[in-house]
Amino acid sequence: MNTMDLGGRFTFPKTSMTVNRMGYGAMQLAGPGVFGPPRDPGTAIKVLQEVIESGINHIDTSDFYGPYVTNELIRKALSPYPDGLVIVTKVGCFRGPDKSWNPALSAADLTKAIHENLQHLGLEALDVVNLRVGGLEGPTDTSIAEPFSVLADLQRQGLIRHLGLSNVSPAQLREAQAIAEVVCIQNMYNVAHREDDSFIEDLDRQGIAYVPFFPLGGFTPLQSSTLSDVAASLETTPMQVAQAWLLQRSPNILLIPGTSSLAHLRENIQAASLTLPPEAVAELDGIAAEN
Repeated sequence: MNTMDLGGRFTFPKTSMTVNRMGYGAMQLAGPGVFGPPRDPGTAIKVLQEVIESGINHIDTSDFYGPYVTNELIRKALSPYPDGLVIVTKVGCFRGPDKSWNPALSAADLTKAIHENLQHLGLEALDVVNLRVGGLEGPTDTSIAEPFSVLADLQRQGLIRHLGLSNVSPAQLREAQAIAEVVCIQNMYNVAHREDDSFIEDLDRQGIAYVPFFPLGGFTPLQSSTLSDVAASLETTPMQVAQAWLLQRSPNILLIPGTSSLAHLRENIQAASLTLPPEAVAELDGIAAEN
């Protein structure tokens, strides 16, 4: 497959990692509520294998999906891993038996999480680790120096190759950059939720990847008459339009739409080759004002 069919390519700053901009998020491979095993483990394996066969070489995952479920599925489906595959994981949270999401930012928690990710993925070093902070409503401008310093120390030990941040503010990025290099930011962003517009532009100037989580709305799928109308005019689906809009929004945006369905995976991949005309982009840019 031509890499242009996957949105073109992006090279992470000061690294040898180059990925196709259309990636894959593994969260939905876990069971309902991102908890427990998938309903159909066989299909989950097939989805991961088709991800690689399609040319996608950037997978986003975490041990707290399941917990442990998605990483173990990735290892089962794909190990030994193909050359050039970049697996990005995140730490800073643990799942309670009641399916709750709980902060896990102590030095002991983070160190344990890194070793568990290595074990469950079957790796000697993790390509990229995102420190996940903030709250359910978005970033909180508290200091992240202490937990990020723990990851920087584990990086110096050779357990992590590169570091990123998730659910953070520009101020927190600057704080982290005083400690270690940051290669990517993963925040909530989509055609309807655009609080990070200026942040994305600043990251682009720095050559830092921006990876929107919930690019299609997450647990509450995007609903917009404008989005539906644009999709109808282009004879495509609203979700494909939403992804194409992100790829056209800025060259440093990488997509990680998640699915447990082969059909939806193929639909997502097709979105990477969709070019939106200027009038459609103008209409879509107005969606944020509706929300």
